[in-house]
Amino acid sequence: MEPPRAPALRRLLPPLLLLLLSLPPRARAKYVRGNLSSKEDWVFLTRFCFLSDYGRLDFRFRYPEAKCCQNILLYFDDPSQWPAVYKAGDKDCLAKESVIRPENNQVINLTTQYAWSGCQVVSEEGTRYLSCSSGRSFRSGDGLQLEYEMVLTNGKSFWTRHFSADEFGILETDVTFLLIFILIFFLSCYFGYLLKGRQLLHTTYKMFMAAAGVEVLSLLFFCIYWGQYATDGIGNESVKILAKLLFSSSFLIFLLMLILLGKGFTVTRGRISHAGSVKLSVYMTLYTLTHVVLLIYEAEFFDPGQVLYTYESPAGYGLIGLQVAAYVWFCYAVLVSLRHFPEKQPFYVPFFAAYTLWFFAVPVMALIANFGIPKWAREKIVNGIQLGIHLYAHGVFLIMTRPSAANKNFPYHVRTSQIASAGVPGPGGSQSADKAFPQHVYGNVTFISDSVPNFTELFSIPPPATSPLPRAAPDSGLPLFRDLRPPGPLRDL
Repeated sequence: MEPPRAPALRRLLPPLLLLLLSLPPRARAKYVRGNLSSKEDWVFLTRFCFLSDYGRLDFRFRYPEAKCCQNILLYFDDPSQWPAVYKAGDKDCLAKESVIRPENNQVINLTTQYAWSGCQVVSEEGTRYLSCSSGRSFRSGDGLQLEYEMVLTNGKSFWTRHFSADEFGILETDVTFLLIFILIFFLSCYFGYLLKGRQLLHTTYKMFMAAAGVEVLSLLFFCIYWGQYATDGIGNESVKILAKLLFSSSFLIFLLMLILLGKGFTVTRGRISHAGSVKLSVYMTLYTLTHVVLLIYEAEFFDPGQVLYTYESPAGYGLIGLQVAAYVWFCYAVLVSLRHFPEKQPFYVPFFAAYTLWFFAVPVMALIANFGIPKWAREKIVNGIQLGIHLYAHGVFLIMTRPSAANKNFPYHVRTSQIASAGVPGPGGSQSADKAFPQHVYGNVTFISDSVPNFTELFSIPPPATSPLPRAAPDSGLPLFRDLRPPGPLRDL
């Protein structure tokens, strides 16, 4: 099937191979089979981008001779073809067929009169069938009935055979990023080991290690899915769903870590106020539920004839909105932390600048994907950009928290075994929980061990002190609390 020789289509043929409105999960692969029975006279079946000179469609169709005659229509992803007819309720079957050009071999007539379709009449149990071997979109006066089996391929290479042209390179990209993230995870574990030996392994760093580890698992399952898909053209949808769940989990852990650091948790204080913990809980619950809804929406409601990537959906737009809201919160938290602790500028200024780019990367990626990337290349490019965004986020944090004497951005300065309350007594002897913390001292902390992250105490408020806190001598210039045993100089790695 040779496309029109327009310059943009010379090397790549990106038609939408139309046909069936709803398919079982395995029909998403490039080996599709099923049994269609519909009262409609024009039905979408599947989508595949062929490479010119390499793309091939092998098919087998069978339908009752009484339903004759049915056609297969192959549409190009040109504004005058597929977008002009799909979801066009004002056009009947003939109008939808009229936009294609038969001279480009875009019509396959499933009758014995069309030799290329390979059709012949066979009889089974007194019923005559037309059995054909080639492709499919149908035209009939009283609905459609068809058994179909298709193998859609692009060349013979393991890396391209079963892949649509817009999926080329996804497997190689995922394998590359898997190796890079494995390196990042092991480096984070090594740095964590060094920090633990110095009693500086705080909860936020453990969250970073967890996010990197879950990212590795996600990419591993993506590679397993695409590897199987490359082998049999079907893949395992359960593995792909698991990979997406892990990918979302890694993102959520990392996002929570950023907001906590922005609020000063483990950097300028050891507790989050009650109001802050409630807001965080509500926000992260909402974000998690939106991710789950997005996965369900994608599995159940995404139209394979229209939607080409995740953010082209209401749930995707909702995630973008939540991302923007998280950035506003992040900005406010960082500015408050800097106002109370200007000595933390070496960490917070580059931290804020780096992750401002990260927060806006997803909305910008969505805009670019919608308006700046051709549809036939969108999926593979978006996949690479998305993984690159995750790599940027993890790589920046790994560099900023490396335990090296040359690292002026290192955020942690209090040992996990030295954390003590340092609130300033307010009127009536009450403690002001989150204000005026001295340099390198936390506000309210009860963590006394570094062996296991105490997530149950992450956002709780400690009980009021039973005895008055010691105070510095008037005008002594000394902080209310300070470290009596400083961690000592950092070592160069």
